[in-house]
Amino acid sequence: MILLLCRVYRSIKLILISLLGLSLSLLIAGQAVSSERLPVPAIQTDNVHRETVDQSEEQGLAAYETDEYESAISNWRTALVNYHNQGNTLAQSRINNLLALAYQQLGRWDEAYQSLETALNHLPDQLSSNLNAQVLQLYAQNLNNRGSLQLAEGKSEQALDSWQQAYELYLRLHDSAGVIRSQINQAQALQSLGFYQRAAEQLRETTTSLTKEPASLLCLVALRRLGHLYFLLGQMEESQQVVEKGISMAQTLQIDKEIAQMLTLRGNIAEKREQLDEALNFYDRALELQLSPALTIHSQLSRLNVWVKQSKWEQIHKNWLQIQQELAKSPSNRNSIYSRIYFAKILLNLIQNESAQTILKFEQINVAQVLLGAVQQAQVLADQRAESYALGYLAKVYEQSRQWAYAYQLTEQALTLAQLHQATDIEYQWQWQLGRLLKAQGNIADAIIHYDQAIELLKNLRGDLVAIGSEVQFSFQESVEPIYRELVALLLQPESMQPVSQEKLEQARDIIESLKLAELDNFFKEACLDVVPVQIDKIDERAAIIYPILLGNHLDTIIRLPHQPLKHLSIQVSDQKIDQLVEQLRNTLVVRSRRQYLAPAQQLYDWIIRPISADLKNSNVETLVFVLDGPLQNIPMAVLHDGSHFLVEDFSIALTPGLKLISPQTLHQDSIKILVAGLTQARQGFSPLDYVVQEVQAIKNSVQHKEILLDQAFTRTALQHKLTSQSFPIVHIATHGKFSSKAEETFLLAWDKRINVTELDQTLQASLAFGEQAIELLVLSACETASGDKRAALGLAGTAINAGARSTLATLWSINDQATAHLIGKFYQALTQPNTTRAKALRQAQLTLLQDPQYRHPIYWAPYVLVGNWL
Repeated sequence: MILLLCRVYRSIKLILISLLGLSLSLLIAGQAVSSERLPVPAIQTDNVHRETVDQSEEQGLAAYETDEYESAISNWRTALVNYHNQGNTLAQSRINNLLALAYQQLGRWDEAYQSLETALNHLPDQLSSNLNAQVLQLYAQNLNNRGSLQLAEGKSEQALDSWQQAYELYLRLHDSAGVIRSQINQAQALQSLGFYQRAAEQLRETTTSLTKEPASLLCLVALRRLGHLYFLLGQMEESQQVVEKGISMAQTLQIDKEIAQMLTLRGNIAEKREQLDEALNFYDRALELQLSPALTIHSQLSRLNVWVKQSKWEQIHKNWLQIQQELAKSPSNRNSIYSRIYFAKILLNLIQNESAQTILKFEQINVAQVLLGAVQQAQVLADQRAESYALGYLAKVYEQSRQWAYAYQLTEQALTLAQLHQATDIEYQWQWQLGRLLKAQGNIADAIIHYDQAIELLKNLRGDLVAIGSEVQFSFQESVEPIYRELVALLLQPESMQPVSQEKLEQARDIIESLKLAELDNFFKEACLDVVPVQIDKIDERAAIIYPILLGNHLDTIIRLPHQPLKHLSIQVSDQKIDQLVEQLRNTLVVRSRRQYLAPAQQLYDWIIRPISADLKNSNVETLVFVLDGPLQNIPMAVLHDGSHFLVEDFSIALTPGLKLISPQTLHQDSIKILVAGLTQARQGFSPLDYVVQEVQAIKNSVQHKEILLDQAFTRTALQHKLTSQSFPIVHIATHGKFSSKAEETFLLAWDKRINVTELDQTLQASLAFGEQAIELLVLSACETASGDKRAALGLAGTAINAGARSTLATLWSINDQATAHLIGKFYQALTQPNTTRAKALRQAQLTLLQDPQYRHPIYWAPYVLVGNWL
């Protein structure tokens, strides 16, 4: 599992999930990437009749900048006729380049491409060294515009190639503005391809260079895109800093359009941080600028979405009709279509809210009318992607009102359009929707087929270099995860009182494995490498694999025993009940004076372990490997209790995000060498870790070969230097840290700084660059999972995976106590003994504390969990 997975700075494939960690409101956050455009370059002409012809050209430019694309086209056509009458071929080429931009904004792809081809026809057939600067400029502009059109159509690789060619031409021309423009565009293509880190690096370099120069519109665009990219990556602090710098620069330059877009993006950042009143303030400030209808609607929709979250029915009632009227008057273009879709999504959410329905008395026909308008606009523009989205959402209206026939028919139409356009990122949504509709009508067999097709499409999107349409973006938990869970629920549904077949159990298990991988993709906003499942019987004949799965109103468990068919258990219990029980267990485990943890620990044992306890015994199982789901990931399975003793007293225990293992192998005890890094003193607002000194001493006493970095010696640079100069199969870090479901909130504390999950990846993988094997065992002592974060264990698994370690020993909560040093010492003593697996070593260390009256309470020994390879 561990070696196989995510590498942020590798040349990795595109994933679907990298764009799915956000709500649909990202369309409003500075507009969709694929339809956003850079400023049009200034007119360069040597035409002596400028005063009679350029007026139309300049009028077209002015109209284009205010989003009046039809007016821009009309003026440029007039200019084109005038230039033709004068025989000015270069000017005709320039105008055709501009026309391509306007046609693109209207979604008129064929006309856009035709204009680009016509522009080239007015230029020499080949680029040569003796062409003058004006001709080279036109070639470069044609490439820039071609890249913009290719990206809008989802051809991100072709767009990147076009912009790289444009970059070379601008370098040849010594055109610094053109170079920067093509660099910004290349970052846009990299982002669309899923290479977020590379895109961010490029934009950082560009903005650093630009901010040394006088303020400019290009610098503003670069800052806004960098801020938007940080937002996509979940780096809210960095995003806020960049956007605030952009707002200040836009105000200095008095460019209201950029101010409005920056303010809207700043509002999105506040909304993401649940600072809703602050978000509203930014949206209001953007609206006060009274700019183009498109920007106004963007800000209004963002504000409306916040009001829905706040249940501010009066404000919603005053504004939703106004938005609907403004949308009805807006010109037909891609922004208008997607704004209608987003507006419809908000209204659909309101319809589902009983309080809103009672107060506002929404009629579903209102939503249908909004979406019908989007369908009609898309048909006029021949934009099949947009039409597919609009039809699919229109089908949702009928799905909510249980009009199955209409919903099914519209969804099939939306699916057909998505398939014709090869829009896999849209197609999976409508396959899922067909599955839901069939399930609602009791057609389970056909529903499973469509769910399965949806998941196959998700797998393809994850693995192929296919550009994800960023016009409409979704939350992972809303629009990806449910597909997996709903399919598993269908597969595990008994038929005619018969047990679930082995075929369906195998399929359900594989779906859960895929979900776990997708969750990690979403955590990193990057794709993990392809994984290959391994037969556990061939790895460890004494291990049982247990998959507890939360499925809404029941807890299903799939069990793999050595050399036996899969087993299946199902308990009628709600996710809410499990949440409450897990929270109760977690809260009582961390209070050493209480024993209230026994009741929830016994209840979980009864649900997950007791029904298979005899099977485990009869199969001579020694190790239980849990693939945990949801909130269960935040509690130690070792504390499950059968009424007389803890689970760890019977079995070694390990966790894994999934059985996607590579080269599983035992640790060679005779060659153990360890690098230890730790903090004892208070740093950066964190309290001292008094017992780290004893923990380090325990390691010294147990392991012969070790290197120590303590306090001032423990910096990220020093850690990386050690890893690149020597080989360490084990890396032990004893410091404050936090695991969270948000990558930006997952970190370890070094003497000089916090090391976030990406920096930890770079640091710990230094040994791979040095030519050594992966880290066999990463020990993270004194860290904790975020309290109240149901998905915090993603941070734990993510840290382990991103570090490139085969396995990780970590703590679910921080124990600043002598018990830590005691347990760590016993762990390493056991690990150095022959034929002792990592899981067995941990169990022996935990049992040593459990048998000591001073440390019998689980607070001392239970927080330690082994993630990954347990051998």
